[in-house]
Amino acid sequence: MNDAGEVVLGIDLGTTATKVVAVDAAYRPVSTVERPAPLRTGRHGEAVHDPATVLAGVVDAVRESVERCAHLGLTVRGLSFSAALHTLLALDSAGEPLTPALSWADTRAADTARRLRAEGGGTLHRATGTPVHPMASLAKLAWFAAHEPALSRRTAVWCGMKDHVLSWFTGRLVTDHSCASATGLMDFRTTDWHGPALEAAGVTEARLPGLVPPTAAFPLLSEPAAALGLPAGLPVVVGAGDGPLAQLAVGATTPGTAALSLGTSGALRVVRDRPGVDDRCRVFCYYLADDLWVLGGAVSNAGVVAQWAAESMGGVDVADLLKEAAEVEPGSEGLTALPHLLGERAPWWDPDARGAMVGLRRGHGRAHMTRAMIEGVGQQLALVRDSVVAAGATVTSVRATGGALRSPLWAEIVAAALDMPLGITDDTAGSGFGAGLLGWRALGAVPCLSALPPGVLNRPHRTVRPDPVAARRMTDARPRVERLYTLLREFSV
Repeated sequence: MNDAGEVVLGIDLGTTATKVVAVDAAYRPVSTVERPAPLRTGRHGEAVHDPATVLAGVVDAVRESVERCAHLGLTVRGLSFSAALHTLLALDSAGEPLTPALSWADTRAADTARRLRAEGGGTLHRATGTPVHPMASLAKLAWFAAHEPALSRRTAVWCGMKDHVLSWFTGRLVTDHSCASATGLMDFRTTDWHGPALEAAGVTEARLPGLVPPTAAFPLLSEPAAALGLPAGLPVVVGAGDGPLAQLAVGATTPGTAALSLGTSGALRVVRDRPGVDDRCRVFCYYLADDLWVLGGAVSNAGVVAQWAAESMGGVDVADLLKEAAEVEPGSEGLTALPHLLGERAPWWDPDARGAMVGLRRGHGRAHMTRAMIEGVGQQLALVRDSVVAAGATVTSVRATGGALRSPLWAEIVAAALDMPLGITDDTAGSGFGAGLLGWRALGAVPCLSALPPGVLNRPHRTVRPDPVAARRMTDARPRVERLYTLLREFSV
């Protein structure tokens, strides 16, 4: 039984911030503390974090969360981690970083990923569940081997950002099966490192952390315990990736229930009880825990397209521009957009993809172009849904989260593109909440994630239903969108 006065701290190492969410014994988020995690971008696609800065932010956020809990009369029962997927850094033999932590957004390995895809990327994708893409550790490691051979030789071990932080807390350097499943290096059928992928990456198993379940826990060391205001020996749960834990946080862990997130970028995912991808390798397959796998895809372009339109079309306010676009009829009067401002991930996994507008006439203005771009994002998410279904999963309902959905236009267009109601949930706690729930599971509060009481997870606070006319127009247009991407592919290279 859970003690009503206890909490688990879910520690989420995000791309732009670290968030610590205290989850109480009734599985409710009761406190959230956030610290920035500055992402440094540079030439040639560099997008990295300073490991020392991230660790300092984690320590500061956890310490404040512990103090808040004490003020509320709550005792910390354990810690549990979440982290952005696809991070990578090199450590020397003393465990000190030799490189910054590369984020998923680092695209320096684009040429390497392109080569690996041409040399059998589909085979690797089908074995690991991870697309051969510059975001993945597979491509990043191969890039380092080719461009930084001296650094590669000096590296004692390659790991993720969460692995490095966890080693400071516990003295153990390990990678959980969830984060490992997104590296492109783990065989998702055996949950061991995959030999052919390691060979393609130019790395040996000896230079990677050991693999453990997301529910594995290790005792908190005395030195970090003193720094955090916690007792030594407190259980520290290894945790999982942020995408899978976001699925848990919104309660989308039953067959047929998709989780859709829509912020600057977006994603659509479903859970099932076995790994696998579609024949065309359009989706990823990442591990959550307790034999649950998350199948889906992330899109690089979502809210960013409205921000770009507002900046590029006269410097208008985003909210005002969205109101203008809402006055345009569904279908944008024949204007079709491919909104690939930042390349694209699912379902193409094409960092070279370019945006386009087709059908432009004199009567089209910025409102038409903005609506067409948003409709293009909706079509991209629908193509991900179609790919998930092609992989053998079902999608019968959608739970949606994200800042973009505060706009009625965004919500209406996405609902029309999927031709399904969107159950929009309040997900302010996000993956940190999911990490806290996983922590309670690891500490024995429930025997498995599916045994969490059904009433404790986030439930939709409003439902947006698709307009039948808009849904029909978007369904009819979707094959043309796919053909248009294929026809314009030659302009991307």
